[in-house]
Amino acid sequence: MWIDTHCHLGAAEFSGEQASVASEAARQQVEWIVIPAVERANFGVVASHAAQLPNCTYALGIHPLYVPQADVSDLLALRAAIVSAMADPRFVAIGEIGLDFFVLGMEQGPLREKQEYFYVEQLKLAREFALPVLLHVRRSQDILLKHLRRIKVAGGIAHAFNGSFQQAESFVRLGFRLGFGGAMTFTRALQIRRLAAELPIAALVLETDAPDMSPSWLHPKKNSPHEIPRIGAALAELRGMTVTELARVTSANARAALPRLAALR
Repeated sequence: MWIDTHCHLGAAEFSGEQASVASEAARQQVEWIVIPAVERANFGVVASHAAQLPNCTYALGIHPLYVPQADVSDLLALRAAIVSAMADPRFVAIGEIGLDFFVLGMEQGPLREKQEYFYVEQLKLAREFALPVLLHVRRSQDILLKHLRRIKVAGGIAHAFNGSFQQAESFVRLGFRLGFGGAMTFTRALQIRRLAAELPIAALVLETDAPDMSPSWLHPKKNSPHEIPRIGAALAELRGMTVTELARVTSANARAALPRLAALR
């Protein structure tokens, strides 16, 4: 069985298709799909999908690319949503949160400061409620780590990891697993493939980031959680493992990273 630790099933690209997408994933032995929120407007959406679809769970957070249009009231709404969701076993993490210094204009000045403020405040919520976090990491590894060292949280997953080996080791020391998905399947993605092949297997989890981050055989078409077994097979080949063992280990890693997911049966 497989676990997709990061899938935006609430995205507009899946409008009206969520049930069929989740069902197809289940047919492909994807036991669980984790659906992160990205903004206040879809807190209820991701929770609703998890309630209605038997192999889905969710996280609540404000994505850095949605920070420019957010304000302090959104953080208050997030805290209220977390308080309510703590009684819901399908609620597994704070996310997607983090920093994005790749998008032009977000890497410096007021928008960078606002990103850091929202990231720090959401780390504080994760600490308050003893929840793991799903991290957006794009050209921002060292600043993310700086705040994680200061605000201790219950680990989580560094989604779509593409940093250095030293940065990877720093995240792992802080209790994080590292997410790998479609980008790893491109032969030209040399650094990501080296990381996937050489990092300790205990540090790795699988994800699709669907509808984005399509694997090589699908690009540029829409990604889907049912691609996880084939993505996992690509990782197994890189590491010289059987697909069965790769599925077992990465699923165990996902449960270790997300204890509330591990408690689900």
